[in-house]
Formats: sequence, structure tokens, C-alpha cells
Amino acid sequence: MDARLLTYFLAVVDHGGFVRAAAALHLSQPSLSQAIKQLERDLGIRLFHRAGRGVTLSDPGRQLVNPARRVLRDLEVARDAVSSTRHLDHGAVDLVAMPSPAIEPLTTLTTRFRQRHPGMTISVAAAFTPDEVVESVRSGATEIGLLGSSGRPATADLQFLPLERQPLILISPPGTEGEGTVRREELEGLNFVVSTRGSLMRQLVDEVLAEGNSLRVVAEVTHRTSLLPFILAGLGHSVMPESWKDLALAAGCRVRGIAPAAHLDVAAVHRSQDLTPGARSFLALAAEYSDNDT
Repeated sequence: MDARLLTYFLAVVDHGGFVRAAAALHLSQPSLSQAIKQLERDLGIRLFHRAGRGVTLSDPGRQLVNPARRVLRDLEVARDAVSSTRHLDHGAVDLVAMPSPAIEPLTTLTTRFRQRHPGMTISVAAAFTPDEVVESVRSGATEIGLLGSSGRPATADLQFLPLERQPLILISPPGTEGEGTVRREELEGLNFVVSTRGSLMRQLVDEVLAEGNSLRVVAEVTHRTSLLPFILAGLGHSVMPESWKDLALAAGCRVRGIAPAAHLDVAAVHRSQDLTPGARSFLALAAEYSDNDT
């Protein structure tokens, strides 16, 4: 059913006839009459009884008035919703992020995005590996992914935007002695709480072990959010990306660099087409962030 024809129908009802309705719609009366006849043919019913120059609603016509008003109201709401989303007055951007990028640069990017578009919402799903991030975006479950890896991971046909390099740091329990940078051999004999195998942070710990140093792994956790509480409890030290630095310092931990350095390469991935306006705006901010970092 053509919404335009419903508009014409209601104009005839509201203005009490074809002459005044045609004037209000800026149509010729014959054009309006033809439009109403077309609506009647589409519905298979007579909407008006015509008597001379006047018209009265038929019973089916009376039954159509309220539904027609609801349809046009719903269409107007839909147009407003689409317009608001297009102009980023409200809506959501669906992202997926690994734990460290979910601290930074996600916090900074979300803050900047909300400053520009205060009516928008950022929805962030969790992933623990680059492959999980890529699959989430590739499948359409999310629009943008933030991942961290050593070098560039396989990203299928997705667009890849490098954002920053985060050096790995040593986070130690409160009261730990030492300043500046720690060399890998100085990790000898320390207790460590670590993430599971496959992460860059665990890789560095394994490399230190492979070099003949006897550090001790006292806890291995999948959820990296558990690492900081473990460190605060004095269970051991941990290797984390620099994105964790501010949280660790605020909690009272000791933070030092590690030499030789290792880095987590943080990037955004996304499809090349069919992005929502919100996702495009977020990616524009990510590109600005990348330019400033480099």
C-alpha cells in the first residue's frame, strides 16, 4: 500500500472534500480524484460515497481512517529514527575487543566519540585472541574489532588499521624495590602470575624461561582481569602491556620497563563496506588516534 495514497485519503477526510484537500496538498482536483480511485482499486473497496460535489465516507472508509493514521505515524517515527541515527543523535556502535586494547585505546576512543556524539552508545563484546576478534567482525556480529598481537595477524578480507605499539611492562606487588628498567635476566627467581599460553605476555615469560632463568609460575589465568588482584595480593609479578600502567599505579603496584623490549601491536579491523554511520565516525577517530600516535 502506498503511504502517499493514504496521506491523500486522510486529507480528503480531514478537509471534508476533494476541493479543499487538493488545495492543501497543492494538487489538482482531478489528480487527487485519480489517486483516491487508485487506492480504492488497490484495496478493492469504495472509500467514499460521491453525491454531487460532496463526498461522505463509506463504512469501509470509516474503518480505514484510524489504521491509516497509525501507519503514517509509524512511518514518521521510522523516518525520524533513521534520520537521528544518520546524524548520530542516538544509536549504538558494536565493537569487540581483546582485554588490553579494551583498556587503551578503547577508553580514549570512546571518550572522544561520546564527546562528539553524546547520544550514541558503545557496545563492547569480549574476545581473547586475534582470531576471535577477526571472526566476530567477519561474521557481522560486530562492526569493529580491537586486537593486540605481535606483528600483523591474519585478518581475512577485513580492513586493518594499526593504532599503536604498547611496550610490555613488569607489574610488581606494592612495596617491591627497584626503579627504572628491569633486564630479563633480573627476573630470575621471581614468582609470576601469567595469562594462558598463546598471549604475547606469556610468550615473553616463556622466552625468559627458555633462556635458562628459573622464574616461577604460581598462577595461570585466562581472564586477565584477575592478574592485577593477584599482584596486589602479593602472589607474584606479571608482564602486561603498557595500557595497564595507569590502573596498576593507581592501585599501588610498582611498574617498570623490561629490556630488551617487546611490544604489543594494537590495531582495529573492520569490513570495507556496509558500515553504519556510527561505525564510520568511530573509525575516523581511530584513524586520528593512529596518526597522532605515529
